[in-house]
Parts: sequence; C-alpha cells; structure tokens
Amino acid sequence: MAKRDIIVIGASAGGVYVLKELVAALPADLKASIFVVLHVSPHSSSYLPEILTGAGSLKAVHPIDGEIIQPGYIYVAPPDHHILVEFDQVLVKRGPKENRFRPSIDALFRSVAYTYGSRVIGVVLTGMLDDGTSGMWAIKRLGGTTVVQEPDDAPYSSMPDSVLAYVDVDYCVPVKELAPLLVQLSRETVMDKPDFTSDEQQRMETEVNIAAQENAFEMGILSMGELTALTCPECNGALISIKEGKLIRYRCHTGHAFTASSLLAETTKVVEESFWKAIRSLEETVILLEQSAKQFAEGGNQVAADQFYQKAQETRQRAKVTHEFAFQQQKFSGDSPIPA
Repeated sequence: MAKRDIIVIGASAGGVYVLKELVAALPADLKASIFVVLHVSPHSSSYLPEILTGAGSLKAVHPIDGEIIQPGYIYVAPPDHHILVEFDQVLVKRGPKENRFRPSIDALFRSVAYTYGSRVIGVVLTGMLDDGTSGMWAIKRLGGTTVVQEPDDAPYSSMPDSVLAYVDVDYCVPVKELAPLLVQLSRETVMDKPDFTSDEQQRMETEVNIAAQENAFEMGILSMGELTALTCPECNGALISIKEGKLIRYRCHTGHAFTASSLLAETTKVVEESFWKAIRSLEETVILLEQSAKQFAEGGNQVAADQFYQKAQETRQRAKVTHEFAFQQQKFSGDSPIPA
C-alpha cells in the first residue's frame, strides 16, 4: 500500500526561521518529497534553497518545469511562479495570482491533493492572512493529513488560526515537534483517496489547470460557482463565489482567486488608492485656484481674486477631510483573518 510520501508546506511572514528549524531536524533518509511555498517578493532573487540546504541534510532546489519528483528533495517555489504537480513531475508556472500571491500555497496544496490524495501531508506554518486555508480543505477532503503550527508558537499566527477555524485539522504542534511527526506520518500506509462528486472533481481539476496557465474563461469557470455582484480587484473581471465547507472564496473569469479576507484586503487597497488619487486631484485644484486668484489680483480684478481664493480654501478643506478618510481606510486594511 502507498505511504504518505508527499509533504507540502506553506509559510509567509516569519517563515524562513521556522523552515530552517524544521529542516534541520529532518533525517537524511526521509522517504518523502517536500514542496515549499514561502511568500517572497516577485522582484528579487530567492536564496531559500541554499538556506535550507545549509540548514539540514536534505537538498533543496528551485525546480524547473517538468522536473521529475524525487524522494529526499525539497522543492521550493521560485519567486513569481506557482509550483504544482502533474503525475510525477513538478510544474513551474506563472498562472493567475491567488490570494494576491504567486507563488500561492492554495494552488500547490490543491494540486497535490488532486493528484496524490491520501498520500499528502499538508503543513501550514507562520504567516499573515489565510493563504493555505482552501488548500488544506482540499487536502482534508481528498483524504490527506493536515498539520498546522501551534498558533502560540508561530511568529505570526493568522495563517494557522485561519486553517483551524475552517478545517478539521489532524495535528496542531509547535515547530520542535513537527519533524518527528512528519517522519512518523511518512512511514504509515494510507488508504485510497475518498470519492468526491463529479462537480467537485471538475472544479478542482479546472482550478489546478488555471494555476498552470490554462484559460479560466474557456474552461467555464463562471459556471462552477455562484455569480456575484463583486468584481476582481486585480482585473475588474466578474467574480463567482465558491463554497468549501464553512469557507467562502472567490474566483474571477480570468482566473484570479481570493478568500474573503484577501479580497477584503485587496479591495481596501483599491479604495485607499482611490482616496489618494482624489487627494492629489483636490490639491492640484487648490494650486490652480490660488494661481488664478494671484493672476486676477495682479491684473486688478480683486473681486475675482477673492472668489478664487475662497474656492481654494473650500477645496483645501475638502482635501483635508479626504486625507483623514484615507488614513482611516489604511487602519481598516490591516491583515487579520475573518472569524468563521
């Protein structure tokens, strides 16, 4: 019978330190392949493979598209690329962002759950917001084993907290207990993945293919959820809502995906940007009005000058009020999970 030989790990803020501690404790003879998504800047190089290789006895690499999966290797998502699996290969793709990120934890987790079912161990570590929650739901739904870092042990607890709120997690442990647990789980045999409905299968297959750069609209993604009145903050496309247990998430017809928390954060960002554009326009109007008033005064038309100075003062006041609203919106955009 098959064993749990596929380990997927997602982390964000504080993740490098936690990953180093975990990898340092893993044995060289681990009979499993490990896949890691850490949220990193898309505009700079990542040295995480070198860091993890130096921290422990397993080799970590940025895989190339189509690379054959081998046990005892750690495959790290490169910046600005999703990593997925297909049969026994790693896919490295620039599909649409999920939860504002590429690489996305959800995209990787959903891919391995669909491909390997009960052979998968999913692990969510420290991080902000909730990337990984939907992916962990998929792993659990298809018979895999779910593990989160104990929130009190995590530098940033939002990601583990979110998984615990929406998924019936199998294990919740501090990082010092994680390596022995993974070794133990990887040695156990597993049953075949459970059956799931044809609709679930079609949607999950479609979403995996979207992350692999397939055309979401042509694959009929709009028919796989409930059409909403909301639009995608990335591309202004139409959004559908998808329900997974207690979790509601969203995907647009071009492929971008969001949980409610990440959609709120991105929408708030768009609103905030709109405020700053309004402030800029109002302040430019003040400059124009004051320059016009000065010109009228210099030309001897004091009545017109006074009128323009008055309009400038009124516009300046509107700009100040809008400025205050912009900072209130910034406070509202803080990273915090939405309670279940």
